[in-house]
Amino acid sequence: MNIPSELKYTKDHEWIRIEGDIATIGITDFAQSELGDIVYVEVETVDETLDAEEVFGTVEAVKTVSDLFLPLSGEIIDFNEVLEDEPEKVNSDPYGDGWMIKLKCSDLSQTEGLMSADDYKALIGA
Repeated sequence: MNIPSELKYTKDHEWIRIEGDIATIGITDFAQSELGDIVYVEVETVDETLDAEEVFGTVEAVKTVSDLFLPLSGEIIDFNEVLEDEPEKVNSDPYGDGWMIKLKCSDLSQTEGLMSADDYKALIGA
């Protein structure tokens, strides 16, 4: 199970990479393996400002659809359009080409509530 130590994590299995006030967000290796083959990623919230814990999109696998929850408050400024044609990138490279959105954070203090890699490993029993 790949759980990069430089990232932050949520109980909802999203990962967050913070660079300045921009957060890149996707789902974890654990989440994609639990979902199975991902066939569609929908994000219709670009240019919207949302609060932490709000749904920003959905990910559809062969057998299920799961909501994607925003880990931090802010404005969604970008969607990884590669996923429109190649949603399987979330399975093959969840921390690289399979990223989902970029968020301009409105309150960086919220990052204190995110989990470290070790905390996330404990959550999933890795």
